[in-house]
Amino acid sequence: MTRTIELKHPDKLFIGGEWVAPSSSENFAVLDCSTEETVARVAKANSADMQKAVAAARQAFDTGPWPRMTPTERGTYLEKIAERLEAANDEFARGWSIETGIVYKVAQPRIGLFISGAFRQYAQMASTFPFIEEHRSVTGNLAYKVYEPVGVVAEIIPWNGPAGLMAYKTAPALLAGCTLVIKSSPEAPTSAYMFAEICEEIGLPPGVINVVTADRDVSEELVRNPDVDKITFTGSTGAGRRIAAVAADRIARVTLELGGKSPAVVLDDYDIEDAAKILGSSYFGYNTGQICHSLTRIIVPRAKHDRMVEVLSEIARNTVVGDPFDAATMSGPLASARQRDTVERFVARGIADGATLTAGGKRPDHLSRGFFFEPTVFANVDNSASIAQEEIFGPVLSVIPADDEASAVRMANDSPFGLNAAVFTNDRDRALHVARQLRSGTVGHNGPRTDFSIGFGGFKQSGVGREGGIEGLIAFMESKTIVMA
Repeated sequence: MTRTIELKHPDKLFIGGEWVAPSSSENFAVLDCSTEETVARVAKANSADMQKAVAAARQAFDTGPWPRMTPTERGTYLEKIAERLEAANDEFARGWSIETGIVYKVAQPRIGLFISGAFRQYAQMASTFPFIEEHRSVTGNLAYKVYEPVGVVAEIIPWNGPAGLMAYKTAPALLAGCTLVIKSSPEAPTSAYMFAEICEEIGLPPGVINVVTADRDVSEELVRNPDVDKITFTGSTGAGRRIAAVAADRIARVTLELGGKSPAVVLDDYDIEDAAKILGSSYFGYNTGQICHSLTRIIVPRAKHDRMVEVLSEIARNTVVGDPFDAATMSGPLASARQRDTVERFVARGIADGATLTAGGKRPDHLSRGFFFEPTVFANVDNSASIAQEEIFGPVLSVIPADDEASAVRMANDSPFGLNAAVFTNDRDRALHVARQLRSGTVGHNGPRTDFSIGFGGFKQSGVGREGGIEGLIAFMESKTIVMA
């Protein structure tokens, strides 16, 4: 498996349907997080470049053909994109593994489900969603409710799952008739570049998709730009709070998919060893815990706490950490040195706060290069401790004892976040009853279960709005009421 990432125009930006030279020679080094070696360099956009990208998207929306096509015509382009994404599935998966550390055998089947699946789903909505609805007004007049594109969209994608998260923003925005500026992460920009190559290949009208990579200061200029009608962002709650404040100043529309500290509530009728195996293997093996909806707070009956910790710790110690392209590897590296440092600080805080470290907690002794960190388990965690309240974004699980079902639900909800959750019980009615009490955008039964095709997003500080499904399409449109004489 080659460890390079092949891009046709890494030294350029995709603006107005063309690969254009940036305003400066600065670039971002893309690292292989397993080896710490540079595998690519991409152009760094500055303020002038970002203004050009927004201007291209604005012109494409105001005067170009894209917003004036029928949804069916736009859906045809989405089908073409899906075909190209399917053909390039392995390249996208390989880039994901190199940039963020997800094990390749996990990335390869999952990425197609997200990227080409998103475009397929919204292509189908071109013929099923009611873009024009006929009504009767209260006075008996014929009336129409129509959905129109919100306008120019600034799309800011994160480093942990860039291709899939880009797809679930881009596909509905395109179907709605919007034009976009996609701002990729400096740590993981290559999927956006590969997507731009596909847009050029299928002949998407100029300016409909523009791709740039920039630092946070230039990204804020994108959010502030009055020619941008909507911002869609996935990332930390801190960054989302800043985006929301800037956007509020000019009443720009926002969709924010932010952080999480998701609970798994294990009820007293469920086998504790089965729950531990499901939670441990799914967590440590999926992108090293660098997933916003990971079930990182495991709330269990007090009498079963110790057994949960024993099984989880055994799973952690037996998880093979190493090269994500090695077939034997079960968990890869973290995406960057900065992220590894963050995880180390949280582990130290957990110990200082009185939690019991029962597995992991440090860099693996056998790996001298790469941003690796051992799968880690904490026992007897107080729900108010920092490791139970703050997003770590690394392979760290906290086991929290509860006295009964009511206290378990209270602790699950005692968090500033509300992105994801799970309920473990053999009683389906009880699962639904508890799930309805959890302040969370998604709740899975007996495991981590999310579904972007239905909808994804959070309560409280986990975000604003929903991505995926019908709500994900409506988020990129304005509804208009037309009442006839």
